[in-house]
Order: sequence, then structure tokens, then C-alpha cells
Amino acid sequence: MSQPHPYAALTPDRVLDAIESTGRLTDARVFPLNSYENRVYQVGIEGGQPLIAKFYRPDRWTRDQILEEHRFTAELHAEGLSVVPPLTDTEGQSLWHFAGFDFALFARQGGYPPELDNLDHLHTLGCHLGQLHAIGKREPFQFRPSLDARSFGHDSAAFLLDGFIPSSLQEAYRTLSRDLLVKVDAAFARFTPKLLRLHGDCHPGNILWRDEVPHLVDFDDARMGPAIQDLWMLLSGDRQQQHQQLAEIIEGYEMFSEFDPRELSLVEPLRTLRMMHYAAWLARRWQDPAFPKAFSWFNTERYWAEHILELREQMSALDEPPLRLQ
Repeated sequence: MSQPHPYAALTPDRVLDAIESTGRLTDARVFPLNSYENRVYQVGIEGGQPLIAKFYRPDRWTRDQILEEHRFTAELHAEGLSVVPPLTDTEGQSLWHFAGFDFALFARQGGYPPELDNLDHLHTLGCHLGQLHAIGKREPFQFRPSLDARSFGHDSAAFLLDGFIPSSLQEAYRTLSRDLLVKVDAAFARFTPKLLRLHGDCHPGNILWRDEVPHLVDFDDARMGPAIQDLWMLLSGDRQQQHQQLAEIIEGYEMFSEFDPRELSLVEPLRTLRMMHYAAWLARRWQDPAFPKAFSWFNTERYWAEHILELREQMSALDEPPLRLQ
């Protein structure tokens, strides 16, 4: 049975009313931005710069978990890192509630994605992530979860097999996901990395480059995990190119934080978990009408056949020697 999607009641008028409940006067301009897990809007403010309003998906995070993310970004910002923390009122409040929705406000930050084939950009990103992780090591998150094979891999496979994978492909996906997770579990059993507070989803779309500075945005997936989780998504191209890119990233990174090269053995296991988790994320959100509109290619027989093919390629990648620091 389909359920009402959680944002059905979040009309433009309600967005404006929510912003004005914080004491700000809007100019009635509301522009939706590309965001699916949450809803994010640019809202015009009378006599000032537009603000970014983020309405958190109900029942995804607890208020304690959201506020822990806010404190982390505020801590990073206070240490001089270019992140975009939520705005606070005179009492230090950063999370508001209106008509069933938790929301936060942010200053607007412009920029464009970094050039991942530019070694200078990669070195600079390594410096910033080294600083971020040096701060992230100071203390653990108390409320936010850890990145692990159970939640990202095993739970994702179980969810997809319960009604999403077409019957003609179920056995192929069942056996393949089982074999993949055996390898992923073995990789984490061979080496258990130290966990620290991470950005958690540090792909180029969450990095805005401007004036030779990378601005890190959207800490919605911040969690405990190994340092390499914030680094491996910056690598691209063939193996030789990735070794060169890795050298630049780690050179910058180690100016601020020590990197354990044993974590390189987790790059392909983490990539595998991300692929499985991403497919399950789309499936879990399929009742939200924004998802079929934005991801029309998903949940077709062709999509699942291609997804299984990609996972088979991952099976081979898991058997390859890990990247190494040169």
C-alpha cells in the first residue's frame, strides 16, 4: 500500500511561513534546489542576501543526530575550515521546527565542482580533508551512526530482495550480493580501521570550488568511519592515474593528519557498499514522487540487469591488489 510522501504538506507558502517563524522577513521568492533526501530551497530575504533553507526528511535522523551534525560543522568552521555551518539565533539555536518539519538555515555559498584531473586541486583538497580529519579525531559522534557493512551492504541487499529485484534476476542478485559481502566482510576482518568523524559523502558535488578554495557542503551523511571514505571518491581514471592522484591527495593530507596506508585495502569494499546502498536508497524512497521524476531510469528490468553487471565487475575489482602509495 502506498504511503503519503513526507513532503506532501511542504508547500511554498509553508516554506515561507517556516522561515518567517524565525523572525526573518521573506520577499516571497522560493526557488527549489536539487535535493531529494531532504528538501532544500533558496529563499529571498527582504533587504538581505537569500538564504538556503533545508527541511530534513521526517524520521530519518533524530534531533540529537541533526544537532550533532550542526555542532561538528560549527567546530570545523571555528577552526578555519571552509564549511557552511547552519545559522544560529541569539540563543545559539540552529534547528527549528514548524508544521511537522525540522529545518535549518544556511548562508548561500557559490562555486563549482573541483577539477579532479587537476593535481593542484587534489593537493588542496588533501590539505582540507587532513584538517577536517584532524578535528574529527578529537572525539567520536555520540548519536550519529557508523559506516559498516551491515547497514550499507547486508541490509541493502535484504531490502532489495524483498520485492524490488525482478523475479528473473532475483537468484543472480541473491548469489552475487552474498558473494560480494563475503569478500567485503573479509576485508574488514583483515584490517579494522580507526573510526573518526567524517563528512561521509565527499563526492565532487558536495565540494564547491571558488577563489582557489574548496568549500565543503552538505554534511547530512556525516558519520563515524575510516578516513579513506572521504578520499576515495576523489580518485578517477585508470590505475596509474589513481596512483598519481592519490599521491597528491595524501601529500596534502599528511600536512595535517597522519594517514594509515592499510586503509587503501578498503577502497573497493567501500565502493561496493556505496553501490549497494545507493540502489537500496532509491528503492526505499520510491514512494516519494520526486524520485520517479528525477530517476526515471530506476527500477526497470534494464536497470537491475546493468546493476548486477556492475556488481560483477566489483567482484573482480575486490580481487585486485589495492592501490598503494608511491
